[in-house]
Amino acid sequence: MKVLPFKIPKPKDEALVYQEDREKVFYDQLHQHAEIQISYIEKGEGTLIVGDSINEYKTNDILVIGSYVPHVFRSDTHTTNKSVMRTLFFNRGSFGKDFFDLPDLAASNLFFQQSVYGMKVVTPKENIIALFKQLRQQNKMERIASLLMIISQITKSHTQPLSSFVYNKAFSDDEGKRMNKVFDHVMEHYHEHITLQDISEKAHMSKNAFCKYFKKRTNKTFFQFLIEIRIENASKRIISQPELPISLVSEQCGFGNLANFNRKFKELKGCTPTQYRTQFP
Repeated sequence: MKVLPFKIPKPKDEALVYQEDREKVFYDQLHQHAEIQISYIEKGEGTLIVGDSINEYKTNDILVIGSYVPHVFRSDTHTTNKSVMRTLFFNRGSFGKDFFDLPDLAASNLFFQQSVYGMKVVTPKENIIALFKQLRQQNKMERIASLLMIISQITKSHTQPLSSFVYNKAFSDDEGKRMNKVFDHVMEHYHEHITLQDISEKAHMSKNAFCKYFKKRTNKTFFQFLIEIRIENASKRIISQPELPISLVSEQCGFGNLANFNRKFKELKGCTPTQYRTQFP
């Protein structure tokens, strides 16, 4: 399994890998791997960047991340003492190059098509969660059977894409390290004033070169990305701290102008910050 900027060894002679992460935070480095990833968030919440999009994840989420799709989990450490994620890693050729092309498995085509951009299962999730909870006690053959049932359930569920754009080339290790520095800096310092000069220096590039580099790999400008990170964090504060004035949320998330915050929030969330808060009494 190739990861950026590190490599995680894959168990020898295993077509399907089952992994449990029980940590205070999940692996929070930008990474990608050849395997498709289906994950059940048993406990925890935070921010998930997939391709060109910033998403939130929370307890009981079912997430699918496609082959070589760059992604990074950033756990909200102030909300939980431990995060727990159960994951299956595999690819279309894990059980033979023609296995998923069998007529009896034709329904799986939709799953593989949707996995390219990643997806989140919206509803129903109960049967999928039950299947994930059985995996620890199962042998290898039983886990393969469970995987097929999970894929079948996902194709019948209502899902939403996690991304709209995926850079069509695998990142090199150097690119992974560079992008990870950028993402890490933004997610740590989004509430501060960040200039193009600041971030291009983190990437060890000129400002013009960095702008082109970032846009090509994420399909958006750096400042679009920064605004999305700020709005995602603002939306969490609006819900988790209902007593906090919207003006203070705006300030704490890096916006120097309340009117601009309200405008950007509505562009991304489809409603004003105040309207958003009323949706979560």
